[in-house]
Amino acid sequence: MNKFWSPAVRDLTSYTPGEQPKLSHLIKLNTNENPYPPSPRVLEALRGETGETLRLYPDPEADRLKEAIGRFYGVEKKRVFVGNGSDEVLAHTFQALLQHGSPILFPDITYSFYPVYCGLYGIEHACVPLTESFEIRIDDYRCPNGGIIFPNPNAPTGCLLPIAEIEALLEYNTESVVVIDEAYIDFGGESAVALVERFPNLLVIQTLSKSRSLAGLRVGFAIGDGGLIEALERVKGSFNSYPLDRLAIAGAVAAFEDRDYFESTRQAVVRSRNRLVRELSGLGFEVLPSAANFVFVRHPFRDVAELTAALRERHIVVRHFRQPRIEQFMRITIGTDAQCRALADALGSILRSPR
Repeated sequence: MNKFWSPAVRDLTSYTPGEQPKLSHLIKLNTNENPYPPSPRVLEALRGETGETLRLYPDPEADRLKEAIGRFYGVEKKRVFVGNGSDEVLAHTFQALLQHGSPILFPDITYSFYPVYCGLYGIEHACVPLTESFEIRIDDYRCPNGGIIFPNPNAPTGCLLPIAEIEALLEYNTESVVVIDEAYIDFGGESAVALVERFPNLLVIQTLSKSRSLAGLRVGFAIGDGGLIEALERVKGSFNSYPLDRLAIAGAVAAFEDRDYFESTRQAVVRSRNRLVRELSGLGFEVLPSAANFVFVRHPFRDVAELTAALRERHIVVRHFRQPRIEQFMRITIGTDAQCRALADALGSILRSPR
């Protein structure tokens, strides 16, 4: 521990991102990246920005991007906030909207950055257990709170909370902000953006990393009531006036404008997921119902650490979460059909081999 560290830093427990292996020839199914490249229109837009204008600062308001997002979702630009990946948008949300002296609520099995932000900003929190079938039950959130946040679909489980349940939660919980983190919503759910006009305490956060194949560009956004967006803008303006560079803005605008490509790759991932679920179920795995671009699975008779190690020996990387209740699950990103077949074949071979 360095003597120059502040007390706040000494007590922090940082987020651990998924492994990014440096080895080549791997089938990488551990960090929920899209197996398909970005839209060709995105690549064309990026090439168009690699000129002399890079000497100039980008638009600090990213108005072109806010307008593109607004057109896609049918909302006014004033309801849109953009940031350097959804993690930055989440960080600003914790600081701007979830610091009210009362514990905020989120599931006990969920995105592990939430407790990290609580530690960073000194926010009390309480974990609400998922059901035995690993689902969010909104009745468990009917208690005093300083805010509610959860992913939908949840991560790492992939389980979806129907939009009607979110609506019921909002009708009850009117005195604090409800944040729906929709990183994976495009792979099987209905966005809560449709509820934003009715509920001024609802903030919906999304990313371009998953369904639009732009994890390397770092673009996230939030949609909500103008008052919530103003709070986020105040934090952003006190932290980093230029969170999105010229390339990110241009590429993200093109991604929203190419609806056909978005739809075709989104549907391709969904088809591959459904096929992989059938194959894994046929191998005896329990597969949680997933509306995301990953599946969360366990085998009743084989240890997950053994399975993930054996997969790695076959140059296939998946993610194992070593935490209570889910220590026997692995999360598998949906790859191409060829990658999913290779995974299923490898697991079949492992299960047939002696321990």
